[in-house]
Amino acid sequence: MSENLHKIENEEILSRTEDSVELRFCIPASSDFFDGHFPEFKLLPAVAQFECVTRFAKKYLGTQRYVPRIHRIKFSAPVRPDTTVQLKLELNKEKHTVSYSLWDAKKSEKVYSSGTFTAAIEENQVV
Repeated sequence: MSENLHKIENEEILSRTEDSVELRFCIPASSDFFDGHFPEFKLLPAVAQFECVTRFAKKYLGTQRYVPRIHRIKFSAPVRPDTTVQLKLELNKEKHTVSYSLWDAKKSEKVYSSGTFTAAIEENQVV
């Protein structure tokens, strides 16, 4: 496939500070994230969820996409095509970590994944 359909162009900023951001967005059924995973019951792979996390951490918190260490990560529920989700990212500069939670925008009690990882800034230094 010549075109990368991993695009997420519809994110809405719900709140933002210097060290945190909360977003709402939909991962469309047309995204190639869903290709082959699984044909009869499409769901967003765990690695794709984390790809969204690192993408938005870079965009809004200034971290690299490279993750030196994952401290904790939990995938709690499958994300189906065309689901609108909310993502909260929090940067802890003292601990050099980003914590996140990804949940259903319509059912806040339905958490899809959460975790904490070591983050690095653009200059290849730990945040």
